[in-house]
Amino acid sequence: MATQTLTAQNFDEIVTGNDVVLVDFWADWCGPCKAFAPTFEASSEQHPDVVHGKVDTEAEQSLAAAANIRSIPTIMAFREGVLVFAQPGALPPAALEDLVSQVKALDMDEVRKQLAEQEQQQG
Repeated sequence: MATQTLTAQNFDEIVTGNDVVLVDFWADWCGPCKAFAPTFEASSEQHPDVVHGKVDTEAEQSLAAAANIRSIPTIMAFREGVLVFAQPGALPPAALEDLVSQVKALDMDEVRKQLAEQEQQQG
């Protein structure tokens, strides 16, 4: 599956409506973003079961702000609508492949349990 353009209008629907979603926050003027694009595209072809979305931070400034994007590229991974990974910087192909494998292997019951425990401690 090719990458999808994510906007403020479709972001929540895509993230919550799919099992695994990787999001690349990028901008046209960003050299590292352009260098990472073929790696992200190749991953989308290798993993048709994973939604690969791209957010143009220039066109979607409110979405980038809501996601607390401070540098680009930033990669985020969502599993069952839960943010499970966020890191600025382009990933080499092997690291992106490893990330996809780890996200797919997560025990989401355990993740939700840990999130609930964290919320209790903060609450």
